[in-house]
Amino acid sequence: MKKISLSLILFFAANMFLFAQNTDKSKFTETKPGFYQNVVLKDVKAVEENLSPEKTELQFEMDQTGLNLPNKINLYKSIWAQPTLSQGNAGTCWSFSTTSFFESEVFRISKKKVKISEIYTAYWEYVEKAKRFIKERGNSVFSEGSEANAVQRIFKTYGAVPQESYTGLLNGRKYHSHEKMYNEMNSYLNGLKTSNSWNEDEAINTIKSIMNHYIGVPPTKFTVEGKEYTPTTYLNDYLQIKPDDYVDIMSFKQSPYWTKAEYTVEDNWWHSVDYLNVPLDDFMSAIKTAIKNGYSIAIGGDVSEAGFSRVTQCAIIPTWDIPSQFINEDARQFRFSNNTTTDDHGMHVIGWVEKDGKTWFLIKDSSSGSRNNDSASPEFGYYFFSEDFVKLKMTTFLVHKDAVPEIMKKFVK
Repeated sequence: MKKISLSLILFFAANMFLFAQNTDKSKFTETKPGFYQNVVLKDVKAVEENLSPEKTELQFEMDQTGLNLPNKINLYKSIWAQPTLSQGNAGTCWSFSTTSFFESEVFRISKKKVKISEIYTAYWEYVEKAKRFIKERGNSVFSEGSEANAVQRIFKTYGAVPQESYTGLLNGRKYHSHEKMYNEMNSYLNGLKTSNSWNEDEAINTIKSIMNHYIGVPPTKFTVEGKEYTPTTYLNDYLQIKPDDYVDIMSFKQSPYWTKAEYTVEDNWWHSVDYLNVPLDDFMSAIKTAIKNGYSIAIGGDVSEAGFSRVTQCAIIPTWDIPSQFINEDARQFRFSNNTTTDDHGMHVIGWVEKDGKTWFLIKDSSSGSRNNDSASPEFGYYFFSEDFVKLKMTTFLVHKDAVPEIMKKFVK
């Protein structure tokens, strides 16, 4: 009998161990009307009288029945944040999540508990999008979406205001609905291409007038604790936020690591090339180090996955998608390059817990998907992300530069 080499024995043993692991199950479930249909749409007068009948569809997803999941908020070590708030029927998750992030930053810096207006930032972001659309003669994206660092950029240019000074909700509305407003602005801007009338002042005034009608005129002065502020002095003096102290980090092989690069998605409409591109291990280490050291994170990525359950509110990568040990830079880039990882949604990471040798993250969310369970539950408006899900499907995050010193060392000029 021939001798079998030790390396061959180890190879077979490793593979036997791999295939002996438990495999996740899947199922088809019927989609049912949730928070968006039952609550938000009923507040949206634009569709109130003409609600389409709900269609029942089968959805293929991971079967998380019986799993021991850390989907209770009290299991997590968390950072202070304002209570979760719905974005309603508006594509402004980027503003809601990042505004929440900056509220937590204000508390970390000065222990002030503030509520900052998300819609003030969205207002000026629309203005900036319209300016670029006009400058590029229509060859620029004009949509509801944007990125976390847009809030940082708008703060720097236009400042910030308290929520109570500018809610963006008129006529007794409880939930935001920007569909009519956006369609009207988009139609107007596309009409400029036909008329070839590219007068920027006139066009921007029209865009502002449309928004003023739907969400109100943003304030230029307001009073906080008996003192008058402008948006700029409120940001600098009261909130004490310095926009340049924050960095956006990504991990994609398509650009050289340890360089600044563009995040190549539609919502990066101004083509920012300021993303710090780092290897995946450093990306994950930075997230864990930041949250465990008391820094929250504004994070974005793909939430349209079969392992993302709106019932358990947990996001997991099933073994039948890709086993944990095979989640690496190539698997991540492959999904981004073939568009199976998309730039869906922005959220706020506010906590963490260790379970079975992996880190889970507590996610504060503004979308309707996190609100389909009991509204009286502490978990209403929150998600729970597994480490593997973040590693494979979360694309970028915004954080204070002091939270990621090891990364910043390599980007110092």
